[in-house]
Amino acid sequence: MTQLQLQAWKRCISLAQRCANMSQLKTIHSIFITHGLHLNNYAISKLVTFSALSDSGDLSYASRLFNHIEKPNSYIYNTLIRAYSRSSKPHLALCYFKLMLRTCDELVICDHCTFHFVLLACVNGVWLIEGKQIHNWVVKNGLSLLDGHVQTALIRLYAECKVMGDARKVFDEIPQRDQFQWNVLMNGYIRCGFASEALKAFQDMLAIGFEPDEFCVVTALMACNHLGALWQGTRVHEYTKERKGFESDIFVGTALVDMYAKCGCLDMAVEVFENMPKRNVFSWAAIIGGLALHGHARKAIHCLERMQMEDGIKPDGVVLLGVLVACTHAGLQNEGQLLLHNMRSQYGISPKHEHYSCVVDLLCRAGKIREAHELIRNMPMKPLASVWGALLCGCRIHNNVDLAELAVKKLLQLENGDKTGEDGVYVQLSNIYLAAQRSEDAVRIRKMIGDRGIRKTPGWSMIEVEGKMNEFISGDVMHSCRFEICMMLDLLSSHMVKDPL
Repeated sequence: MTQLQLQAWKRCISLAQRCANMSQLKTIHSIFITHGLHLNNYAISKLVTFSALSDSGDLSYASRLFNHIEKPNSYIYNTLIRAYSRSSKPHLALCYFKLMLRTCDELVICDHCTFHFVLLACVNGVWLIEGKQIHNWVVKNGLSLLDGHVQTALIRLYAECKVMGDARKVFDEIPQRDQFQWNVLMNGYIRCGFASEALKAFQDMLAIGFEPDEFCVVTALMACNHLGALWQGTRVHEYTKERKGFESDIFVGTALVDMYAKCGCLDMAVEVFENMPKRNVFSWAAIIGGLALHGHARKAIHCLERMQMEDGIKPDGVVLLGVLVACTHAGLQNEGQLLLHNMRSQYGISPKHEHYSCVVDLLCRAGKIREAHELIRNMPMKPLASVWGALLCGCRIHNNVDLAELAVKKLLQLENGDKTGEDGVYVQLSNIYLAAQRSEDAVRIRKMIGDRGIRKTPGWSMIEVEGKMNEFISGDVMHSCRFEICMMLDLLSSHMVKDPL
């Protein structure tokens, strides 16, 4: 290469490194072609990287660049696999991976980056079979016990596919676990409905002397939320006081506010919130949601004003939903309707389906069934099950048979033959017929329930007693304290008969 060619090379590479948008990149690409640099893997990789990974890039253009590379190397393959793994088209990451495997060249070698990104594509697509195949390749290449990113991706894969047994097996085989792997496992348990296992994992961390980070603490508090485990949540809070910097962490503080509020200890939620050195929109959403949950609608509305005045924070859709829920629980019809009406003009937020659903519920509780139906008809989006469900509940309370039948019809269309969702719908309609003294219709619905083999999902509840979670299911005869529970219920029943309210 002559001195002149070397200078041209350096200028072209410098231009590629300073590229700011796709318009500039296309101009640089034409310069590359003029100087023959489009045939050089190192040079063209600069353009591929920007197109594929930059926020202002164009992934489809990166693919076109790839198609004109005669012999792409591992870096270029990995760049495209990485980009597609986190895109809306994760299947293309697998396509490039398979193409990579078919390429017999010393320049193309699947390494830990390749497997990490391909596994993330499987996570994004929730592809268990493909993920297991890649897991086999990982084991064959000796990366399952060596690379932490690959190990974490495997745990995340099985957790996302709701195969927590395999996720735990991968986790247990890791010789030296990091905080991120613990957190991925705990989050997986929570998403799969095993919050108690997530909390147990956190306790195992502490038992072996492993120090959890802020993210693990937040996940543990989320598990306490799901379980209603106040005593165990309080212990996590005590742990945060012992760790320097944890109490001032905005995410830990927000998780504590949420945990105390959802576990029924609103005073502690307010205390933690007021003592937070810094708050964000999620912190305000947590306290507003807690106040709404406990029926303090006026305080929730006041918090909406405070967050703007004290912290200069603009409310988002979640915050406004919390205020609407508070209005619904307290029966503040005018305030709720006004907030929905002013969301776009006052806060710049377009009401979403959940906001309309909340106000429909509010109107139904106030007995404004026709007005609720009119709001549903004027919604800018298709009403989903939550809206029709709220209307059906309102019809049950206020004995409106006509609209109840309409709501049931719409709900069944949305369920599309799913029997698990039909049980409550038919039972409610049967009860509405009975309340309206239409016993023949009620009997017809009950007979149809029996003929179609529809079974009502049993109700269940959970309570924490002395730090231990106890679950109760309707009709359960297997609980270890069933005899004592029945005796207490009989005792309460006798007192209620003697001293009615």
